[in-house]
Amino acid sequence: MGIISKIVSTLLVLTVLVATGVWFAFETYSRSPMHKELRQIPLVVPAGASFNQIIDDMARQGSLTQPYAFRLLVRLRNQQQNLKAGEYLLNTGWTPERLLKELVTGKGILYTLTFQEGLPWWVVAKKIEQQGFATVEDFSKIIHDPEFLKKHSIPFSNAEGFLFPETYKLSKPREMNKASAEDVASMLVHMFWQKTASVWGDNKPSPEVLKKTLILASLVEKETAVPAERERVSGVYANRLEMGMRMQADPTIIYGLGKSFDGNIRRADIRNKKNKYNTYQHRGLTPGPICSPGLDAIKAAMNPEQHKYLFFVAKGDGSHKFSKTLKEHNGAVRKYQLHLKK
Repeated sequence: MGIISKIVSTLLVLTVLVATGVWFAFETYSRSPMHKELRQIPLVVPAGASFNQIIDDMARQGSLTQPYAFRLLVRLRNQQQNLKAGEYLLNTGWTPERLLKELVTGKGILYTLTFQEGLPWWVVAKKIEQQGFATVEDFSKIIHDPEFLKKHSIPFSNAEGFLFPETYKLSKPREMNKASAEDVASMLVHMFWQKTASVWGDNKPSPEVLKKTLILASLVEKETAVPAERERVSGVYANRLEMGMRMQADPTIIYGLGKSFDGNIRRADIRNKKNKYNTYQHRGLTPGPICSPGLDAIKAAMNPEQHKYLFFVAKGDGSHKFSKTLKEHNGAVRKYQLHLKK
C-alpha cells in the first residue's frame, strides 16, 4: 500500500504540474500578441459561416496563429455560436482574447452615414445607396410597406418625417437587399423615437398629434434655417390654420413635384390643383411631412410662438420679415424681393 500510495501521489503531483503548465501556457497564449510584425488584415465573415470556417479563413489570411489554440479558447469561453457576421479590420498585434472580443461584439468596420435636416426620403435613399447600404428601390419599398409603418407607429403612407437626420456609424452589409434596407430604415426610425422622447413626455403622442406636429415641423425646417425664427414661423402656420387660411408654402409645391423639380416654381405649378401638396390650392395641412425635420423644428412645432403674424418674406440674408397684414406683407415683398432682383 505504501508503494502504491507513493505512486498515486506522484502521479497526482505530476498531473497537477502538467495541468498547471498547460493552463499557464494557454493563458500566456491568450494574452500575448499573435505577431511581432503589426499589420491590418481585412476579414469578411459571411452570414451563416460556421465556427471552424471563420477560424480557417483567419488562419489562411495570416491574422491568426495557432488556430488549434484559438479554437480551444473559443470553446472554453463558450462563444462558438456568438461569432458575428460582418466586415472586420483585424490587427496582427492583437491578443487572441482581443480578437475573440472583436468577433463576438460584431462591431467590425463602422462606416459613417450622415443626413442633414430637411431632406426628402428619395434623397436619403440615394445617399444610402451611394454608400453601399441598400438600394433606392429596396429602401423605397420598405418605408412604404404598411407592415413596417405599423410596426414603428408611423401614421402616414410612408416613413417621411421619421428618417431622423443624424450621423450614424454602422457596418456595411455583405449584400444590398431588402433585409439590409429594412435594417437601415429601422435604425433611422428608432433614432427618431429616441431623440424625440423628451418632446412627447411619458407616452407616445396620439396619431393626430403626431401628424400635425411632424407636418408643421417639416414646414418649419424647410422655411427657415435661422434658429431664432423657428417658433415664429411655427406661429405663423398655427395662426393660418386657426383662421382657415391656406398655408401657401413654396416648399410644399416643390415636394409634390418630387424628383421632377428643376429648381423653378412656375405659375402653372402654383395653379396646379392635382398636386396634393400644393398649399396654394388646398387648405389645411399637407397629406404628410415634406422632409425629415430636426429636433429643434419638432420642438418649435410643439411650441409655436404666440403672435399675430400671418405672413413672412425672405430678406436675402437667410432671415425673414414678418407681417401681420397683407398690406404690410406686400410692402415687404416689394422692398426685399426688389432688393434681391437688383
